[in-house]
Amino acid sequence: MLAAIIGVGFAATSDLTIARTQDNSNKNSAQKPPNMPKADKNSKNPTAEQIVETSIFVYGSRPLLEQIRRNGVERGRVCKPTCEVPGKTEEATYERRFVRGDKSDKDKVRVDQKMPTLEYSLIYGGGRLWGLINGSAFTPREDAANTFLAQHRHSIDNMLRYKENGATLSLVGKDKQKGLDLYILDVVHPDNQKTRYFISAKTFHVVWLEYDENTAGGSPVKFRRTFHDYRYAQGTLVPYKTVLLQDGSQTQETKILSVTFGVKLDDSLFKSPEA
Repeated sequence: MLAAIIGVGFAATSDLTIARTQDNSNKNSAQKPPNMPKADKNSKNPTAEQIVETSIFVYGSRPLLEQIRRNGVERGRVCKPTCEVPGKTEEATYERRFVRGDKSDKDKVRVDQKMPTLEYSLIYGGGRLWGLINGSAFTPREDAANTFLAQHRHSIDNMLRYKENGATLSLVGKDKQKGLDLYILDVVHPDNQKTRYFISAKTFHVVWLEYDENTAGGSPVKFRRTFHDYRYAQGTLVPYKTVLLQDGSQTQETKILSVTFGVKLDDSLFKSPEA
């Protein structure tokens, strides 16, 4: 049973065929921040930094993101491979609590998972990851740990915090896919972790991102995480639906039910009982 628990690997976390729907849905999102910069948006040859800085403004602006998203609580449901029937094989509710550090690797994150017959937590803090079940700590299985950490490393937030993280930006180019004009750029962190972002040239929302991870057997796997149903939460832009694909096949879908930023969290939530 414990092996199954450790291997579940749910984490609060969509495919080119639905990207156009995503971009159109952005038109109907809640209020937009005022004074959206037009210089970068209308530039024919923007730099990677101009593109990302414009995205940062659209997602809420750097000062607002730093102030509002310093900590928070997110609740939702996560399904494998989809939350829509038929085809759903697993479903859980989750609560994700986090405290932002000076850099992403200094963040503290706790995700509590609840399934019909099982409850457990995965916690990241102090640069390491562990699990809790019935008050006892355990070491997550490698694939479950990789799934959790990949969501943290390969995220929209990591692009928005590229300066704090000391990451390097590289503009791959501009492309048109399924009727969408997209900027494609790479964000490479000091530990050589690379994420490729596909950003709408119209809205500067991240439509999807891609990254490669090695499996337990050593063979590389391509992941794609796509973002949908963008809404503003406390003045910052949040995708309320995310879908994860592995080598082109959907493996997981996450839907946010509520998110609240600026919630004070006790540090004991992120401490191992063995500490």
